[in-house]
Amino acid sequence: MEFATRQSRAISKVTEMKDRYKQWIKWGLLGLVGALVVSQLVPYGRNHQNPTVAAEPQWDSAQTRELAVRACFDCHSNETEWPWYSNVAPMSWFVQSHVDEGRGRLNFSEWNRPQDAREAAETVREGAMPPPSYRWLHPNARLSDAQLAELADGLTKTLGG
Repeated sequence: MEFATRQSRAISKVTEMKDRYKQWIKWGLLGLVGALVVSQLVPYGRNHQNPTVAAEPQWDSAQTRELAVRACFDCHSNETEWPWYSNVAPMSWFVQSHVDEGRGRLNFSEWNRPQDAREAAETVREGAMPPPSYRWLHPNARLSDAQLAELADGLTKTLGG
């Protein structure tokens, strides 16, 4: 009899713990959904303007430009293609930040202003550009090793460095 009572109490405690665990999960998920809804009210990340293209560099070849369009232009030009997720926070913050930073460092659409392009080819050679997070979301930017080498060589010829 005593064994059955202990067993019954143990089962009761396990059931109580499961219920408590389910409550934590439920409130945690509700909190996460609430945070995502509230984050949509933050105004940053939706300035999806593409200013006019003022001037592009004199590309050494059409192939170099095509590879740059595939791998670089979304962040380093005024010809950004804004995917659907660039309108949903917090992803919109990430995308806007990358585009703002990319255009600030090197902008193929504003070649009429001073640009520091010396490192462009080297970052491609080192595999730092395009960044892995960009390649993951943009299969078209996944260049082969030969294409990356061709892009780096073309950037050197086009931009110097």
